[in-house]
Amino acid sequence: MDTPPATIYVVDDDADVRKALARLLRSAGYESRAFATGAEFLAAHDPSVPGCIILDLAMPDCGGLEVQACLAASGSRRPIIFLTANGSIGTTVRALKAGAVNFLMKPVEQNELFAAVEEALRVDAAERTKESFQKRVAQRLASLTPRERQVLEHVVAGRLNKQIAADLGTVEKTVKVHRARVMHKMGARSLAELVHLAASLGIPTGPPPRRLGPPEIVPMRPPGQPITFPADH
Repeated sequence: MDTPPATIYVVDDDADVRKALARLLRSAGYESRAFATGAEFLAAHDPSVPGCIILDLAMPDCGGLEVQACLAASGSRRPIIFLTANGSIGTTVRALKAGAVNFLMKPVEQNELFAAVEEALRVDAAERTKESFQKRVAQRLASLTPRERQVLEHVVAGRLNKQIAADLGTVEKTVKVHRARVMHKMGARSLAELVHLAASLGIPTGPPPRRLGPPEIVPMRPPGQPITFPADH
């Protein structure tokens, strides 16, 4: 299925600003949609469409930070460029901490705006690639049987076949069969690749904690024996 073109959403209650931004974006070859209120944008928002938002901060019905919070609550990670005439250091920090890609002040330089848009589109594309990858890996994981899932978790945790067999109450030969099936179903060509796939889904990976041996016993100094220190070099 073809991916729809990226869309730049403009959300600003000032009609003149909306028209000016839409005209500027079209002149640079961008596809855009404009909304007068945050509520209007949220009602029409389709998270499956690639793109970013140029978002005003102060709007009467639903401010920019509220729109940002609503998108986050819905699971959308669409990149946001705040464009405002009423920014403060505190507001800027709050918006950036919440994931905004950029925070620009009106009036904005054309080149500065285009640079912010390009950065936001790169972020969006990278995030969509990551989400698509994780979805494919999750589908592979779902194809495993419960026993294969157990073997997978032990393998990526760094356990040896004989250790896994002991943990699961089976024999090493059976573990090898399950392990081969796990590699095939997950599409992994190596253990390192299997670990990478598991880590992308949040499955704990890495070798198990090393068992500590008995503490080193340091002989006591006989009473009256002077303490010596190494000579300085």
